[in-house]
Amino acid sequence: MQRLTALINAVIFDGDQWHSDKALLLANEKIHALVPLGDLDKTHYDLVDLTGLKLIPGLIDTQVNGGGGALLNDEPSVATLCTIGDAHRKLGTTSFLPTLISDDLAVVAAAIKAVTNALAEKIPGVIGVHLEGPFLNSLRKGVHNAEKFKVIDEPAFALLTSLKAGKTYVTLAPECTTPAMIKRLTSAGVIVAAGHTAATYEETKLALDHGLKAFTHLFNAMTPLTSREPGVVGAALEDPNSWCGIIVDNYHVAPATLKVAIAAKTKGKIVLVTDAMPTVGAREKSFTLNGEKIFAKDGRCATTNGTLAGSDLDMMSAVRNTHELLGVELGEAIRMASTYPADMLGLASELGQLKPNFRANCITIDDNFNVHHSWIDGQLIQYI
Repeated sequence: MQRLTALINAVIFDGDQWHSDKALLLANEKIHALVPLGDLDKTHYDLVDLTGLKLIPGLIDTQVNGGGGALLNDEPSVATLCTIGDAHRKLGTTSFLPTLISDDLAVVAAAIKAVTNALAEKIPGVIGVHLEGPFLNSLRKGVHNAEKFKVIDEPAFALLTSLKAGKTYVTLAPECTTPAMIKRLTSAGVIVAAGHTAATYEETKLALDHGLKAFTHLFNAMTPLTSREPGVVGAALEDPNSWCGIIVDNYHVAPATLKVAIAAKTKGKIVLVTDAMPTVGAREKSFTLNGEKIFAKDGRCATTNGTLAGSDLDMMSAVRNTHELLGVELGEAIRMASTYPADMLGLASELGQLKPNFRANCITIDDNFNVHHSWIDGQLIQYI
């Protein structure tokens, strides 16, 4: 008979509701069951006493440029992915998309190869790749290097569809390609998102009709919602089927604006992201991007002239900020960082909830949002 691990004495959030009188049973890489404590014969299980902590689904970050002092663009390798994953795991993330900022196609190819190898080696946390560019609009370039920007031609299409395992998420400016190309990408399994875009409302709606699925860091680097031109933001909030990523660090978007967006958007369609840079989980609070020095101070990542350059945010802080700054109920804030991104990525049957046959990806936190334990596919690391 297979011996199970029982996680006991925790307040458990399964993705739908909270439980204070149950145990979560793990069987190797999967969740076996959530059972009443009174029905648990403790002699048959390896017990892990969680001492009253909250046990919640592991967090899923779909935009991770770096962490632990490493930036994917600098060295797209398995070693870099391990460094980034380890840094973010301590802060609640159990699944992530390593994200490449606009670069030469040779670097894009190297990043895809690194992710392919990481998936083959089962590096904890890596579930695919996010290519943020280089198919963007220079009018909304942000900190991206416009000299790297390109149009999606046939070689680029082949590259974007070359990852055969895991998820490929591509941020592009829809007005800089064609609806037909967006449809080809989505038909090939790529998750296409709009970002760093000067598209009109009509151009965005046309892209949505052809498979555009998401919006990268809503409000930032895109045409705004105004009285007579709804822009990308208006199209994003109006559409009931697409997802919007938001960076809740109190710098990228004002809390009041985020409250309005959450109220306007279909429930389940807003996901928390970090847009994290190497400073997350690192003592060194500066790094170089495109030859320019970036500094993180008081949680804000920016160039010397003040241009935002990603963030110094981690996912657990994003959940805390969503709960405390935006007034979102804690369970819903957790769903925005776990259940909803899993749904966006087409992984809703295996990640984002603590349910039978889901992957055993979960974490414990205390009342101050400190991470104590992290399980990825059933493998435990205890931090506190």
